[in-house]
Amino acid sequence: MSLRKLKPVTPGQRFRIVNEYSEITTSKPEKSLLKPLKKSGGRNNQGRMTMRYKGGGHKRRYRVIDFKRDKFDVMGEISSIEYDPNRSAFIALVTYSDNEKRYIIAQKDLKVGDKVISGQSVSPNLGNSMPLSAIPLGTVISCIEMRPGNGATLARSAGSYAQLMAREGKFATLKMPSGETRLVLSKCFATIGVVSNSDHQLTVSGKAGRSRWQGRRPRTRPVAMNPVDHPMGGGEGRASGGHPRSRNGIPAKGFRTRSKTKESNKFIIERRKK
Repeated sequence: MSLRKLKPVTPGQRFRIVNEYSEITTSKPEKSLLKPLKKSGGRNNQGRMTMRYKGGGHKRRYRVIDFKRDKFDVMGEISSIEYDPNRSAFIALVTYSDNEKRYIIAQKDLKVGDKVISGQSVSPNLGNSMPLSAIPLGTVISCIEMRPGNGATLARSAGSYAQLMAREGKFATLKMPSGETRLVLSKCFATIGVVSNSDHQLTVSGKAGRSRWQGRRPRTRPVAMNPVDHPMGGGEGRASGGHPRSRNGIPAKGFRTRSKTKESNKFIIERRKK
């Protein structure tokens, strides 16, 4: 994983830091695992804008990712490591021994030719998927299920990982990427290793146009709006805007919005740090 700073031959390249994509092995995705991806531009079924600051962007095709890893006890081989425009992490094409192909989230240091397998009693090697009850304590894991059989929902973005801290009864204790410590059922599956492309957050786009390629339109500052549009709008001259808050009046910067009566609060041992 390496980054490259471009020479400032244009104003847009002066501060740009790009990913070298040295881990990528092919530029063509597997056709059988592609689906069309329709864009709404932030409009609803009546054509009215219901979500601001969306629109445009390069056309994409969705790569069908196997988050469930439910092809148990069948050995697979990594055929390629690929770029996915729909996520920050890289993806890996796995060809199983029965010639079925599936995409999975690529783990860091996963290479072409490596063998991966999922099951109840497989060895805890890089890229293997197994239940939390079978993973050794202290192991770094990613792509974790929250409910058995529902598929991975936690620690899926670039560079993310959690750590298996303890097991007691039917629950395992995980240290989450946010710093939160919480309980997850031991039956839930997780993948061994850290998610690939850990330098993703260090890249610098260099120009506003790159945001437009990604489908993001310019965002208006709340203090530049009128009072009818935002709680921080209005005022004579250049007003500060008052306390930072959302369009709905909910305070930002430290105000906790999580419900105190939420059912899953009992599974959180230690809240994430501010």
